[in-house]
Amino acid sequence: MELRLLRSFIAAAEDGNISRAASRLGLTQPALSRQIKTMEDDLGLMLLERAAHSFSLTPAGELLLREGKSLIEKAELLEQRVRATAKAQTLRVGYSPSLTAGILVPAMEAFSQIHPRARVELSDLTSMEMLEGLLKGNLDVVVTVQTGKESSDVSWHPIQKQTWRVAVPRQHPLQTKKQLVAADLNDQRLVVYNPREYPDYWALISDWFKSHGMNARIASECDGLTSLINAVEAGLGIALVVERIACMIPERVLLKPLKPQPAPVCISAGTLERSRPDKVLQVFIEELKRASQLDKPKSDFQP
Repeated sequence: MELRLLRSFIAAAEDGNISRAASRLGLTQPALSRQIKTMEDDLGLMLLERAAHSFSLTPAGELLLREGKSLIEKAELLEQRVRATAKAQTLRVGYSPSLTAGILVPAMEAFSQIHPRARVELSDLTSMEMLEGLLKGNLDVVVTVQTGKESSDVSWHPIQKQTWRVAVPRQHPLQTKKQLVAADLNDQRLVVYNPREYPDYWALISDWFKSHGMNARIASECDGLTSLINAVEAGLGIALVVERIACMIPERVLLKPLKPQPAPVCISAGTLERSRPDKVLQVFIEELKRASQLDKPKSDFQP
């Protein structure tokens, strides 16, 4: 099946009119009709039910339209990836370890197979530092939670949604409970990310506590995941964290399911709007999406 003929058929089927489709494709009406007839002859079946001035799709034609569009999209992505292999490029990536555990490494491995000459430079940054670096042109892509401060200069590409867990030190009274409820967190000492550098995290946690009429007692503010987990392990308090960090938790810290959940966290790749035509960057984002599906965390409770 030739992709050229498939594109012609899809154009005619979507337009519902041979003349309009031919004009859009830069063909004459007879030429487009011949291309569709060639497809029918090759397949040995009818794709169109023709009337005097109109046509309708046969069941086979409906299937070809539906599946053919997906095939064309995959073929175009493959072409982009193949063409991009000839380019040597450096991608500057800002990321958060707590959000990209289990995603970033396999994505980079797959990306390096497609672009062995490309370099990936990683920067472990806060969400605010990432956005600032992206807008200043110091980063090509950031992998973080989409910021609430929207900018028309940034395009966001969803990667994965993550639910929440409560990090509890083993000596804490809550460590005996299999699943925590909102009331369990009332008046508990909390270890949180610094609100200046992680304002979206702070806003989400604050809103969740307020919505349940609970008191949030802040015991420690941290500048990153490592310091936050160290504070929990030292017994300074408990912390709300995303499920993805399970692989980074030490033995003396437990992750407990929580019900009801705060709003899920949507991990996204942010790029500058003007970077959209960059095929190598698009391939990197696609590999992030694939890695997120292959290593999707399994929930141990029903939200």
